Amino acid sequence: MAKLDIWCGDNLDFLHKIKSKSTDLIYIDPPFNTGKQQERTQIKTVACQDGDRVGFSGKRYKTIRMGTLGYADIFTDYIEYLEPRLVQAHRILSDEGSLFFHIDCRESHYCKVLLDMIFGRESFMNEIIWCYDYGARSRKKWPSKHDNIFWYAKNPKKYIYNYENMDRIPYMAPGLVGKEKAALGKTPTDVWWQTIVSPNGKEKTGYATQKPIRILERIIKVHSNPDSKLGDFFAGSGSFGAAALACERDCFLIDKNPAALEVMKKRFAGENIQWHRKYKKKVKLTQKIATAEIANETSIVNVTEIATDGIDTGLSIKKVRKTIKKTQVKKVSDKIV
Repeated sequence: MAKLDIWCGDNLDFLHKIKSKSTDLIYIDPPFNTGKQQERTQIKTVACQDGDRVGFSGKRYKTIRMGTLGYADIFTDYIEYLEPRLVQAHRILSDEGSLFFHIDCRESHYCKVLLDMIFGRESFMNEIIWCYDYGARSRKKWPSKHDNIFWYAKNPKKYIYNYENMDRIPYMAPGLVGKEKAALGKTPTDVWWQTIVSPNGKEKTGYATQKPIRILERIIKVHSNPDSKLGDFFAGSGSFGAAALACERDCFLIDKNPAALEVMKKRFAGENIQWHRKYKKKVKLTQKIATAEIANETSIVNVTEIATDGIDTGLSIKKVRKTIKKTQVKKVSDKIV
């Protein structure tokens, strides 16, 4: 039975702990740096005589908001943020392993240059274009209806590629190829047509930017073996983990967004899951303060570095400040407990 390990916290901290050359396939779908707050509001409709929606045969329905999930997709140092994480991805990939990097046109060219520097230009195998036809259409430019997925093989001369496990798609003109070929279908190219996750479908988790499991299963079946270990350190709603379980592969997921972790908790209920939590309710903080300043009587300390007794707290600067304020620090030399 396939196992899923879910790590809760900053992915860079956990990546350092993963053994080198231990992972055959990494798929990541990092934030696209859109400069927006990515959100998805879940709703349900119930029959109601005075409802705000009109359905089939004129029946009325009432809309009920179930909640909103999202995250801030804003980075001023996007490439600098990605670089150390991609360096770690290269380290933990096996000699026959592959990385699939999912991005869109806003940052794809910058990311491609960065990946070339880390993996080597010769390791670039494909740019897969995932096309979809859903949502609003701009009247000021050609509507953007595709994402980019870069495939890099750690060793471009020897990598896992199970051609026989590739799914087949229908011919556009089956009458031109004969009945036998038409029944078998054709292999996909580097342009993949696949609709987004339906807002009303069973696969939908309510998480913003959720990707369809079908394209992830295609990647897993071709680029990994049954005994392979897989990983996604921008897990989001956990779709790559769900695809790994469906394909009976062990996989690790990492994310620090509470909304993502809550979605995965519900999504993987009853599955073979091991949770690894980064945050602990009681963690002893020892003094390692690089800079600090105490303003009047408020005891506000500006902390740039805190080390713990062998435990990674994952506390943000904001949370650290709050913790320190509670202790009413009087001097920079005081210890924080």
